[in-house]
Amino acid sequence: MKKYNGILVNILWLVIGSILIGLSILEKVDSFWSGMGSSLFVIGIINLVRFYRINKNEAYRERLEVELSDERNRFIRNKAWAWTGYIFTILSAILSILFKITHQDLLSIYAGFSVLFLIVIFWISYITLKRKY
Repeated sequence: MKKYNGILVNILWLVIGSILIGLSILEKVDSFWSGMGSSLFVIGIINLVRFYRINKNEAYRERLEVELSDERNRFIRNKAWAWTGYIFTILSAILSILFKITHQDLLSIYAGFSVLFLIVIFWISYITLKRKY
């Protein structure tokens, strides 16, 4: 059943993407939605091709399962997410200051709130995981 849900979700991406592209061609929506539709369409195609490859190629499926369940790869993924969070927080804080210096107050506020939002998410996650583990 899970296998078919994946197929249906990707077909849904294709359909939504096609509708958005069609509406853009008919000039019913702006270019943002055509870009979104194109992205959804491509994501649907890529995932369907990947799904087909997983089901038809036993060696590829086994390699993928090992990659996803391997402890080392999990550690590397978690470390990459941690680095991403650190880098994003530092860059957003620096941008907040630079935007303020250049009198772009709205951008400064957005950058500052993104730092605040990320820190709030971190602490909620930390408290939740601390209780769990």
